[in-house]
Amino acid sequence: MKKLLITFLTGALFAFGLALSGMAQPSVVLAFLDITGNWNPALLLVMAGAIGVTLPAYRLLFRSGKPLLAERFDLPAATRISGRLITGSALFGIGWGLSGYCPGAALVALPGALETGVFIAAMLAGFWISRLLDSVFPAAAD
Repeated sequence: MKKLLITFLTGALFAFGLALSGMAQPSVVLAFLDITGNWNPALLLVMAGAIGVTLPAYRLLFRSGKPLLAERFDLPAATRISGRLITGSALFGIGWGLSGYCPGAALVALPGALETGVFIAAMLAGFWISRLLDSVFPAAAD
């Protein structure tokens, strides 16, 4: 129960941060990404703040040897950059640039607008198609 409560509070804090920073508003994100137009650099401060908090926290946490609520760290074993990683990253960036939403921010903004629901439906369809392709072409999923 303690782990579930901390997980919920962490997610709620993350959602609050997304909403407070403007990351759940596509117009803010798109203005940040539009470096040749009416560029709004405000999200640079959000990124700097996130890095400023996360970097020391990660260093402290990894120095302790184990997570607070688990027996060990569960880190990815893959160390190479694969075509799948590049393709997924490119699709994420294209989707973010076209819509102004990333998955977390879209969930925060879901109650606000119909287009957010359309984005989430398209995102879930993309997840489903990816799983389907992995099952049809398992060798390509490495």
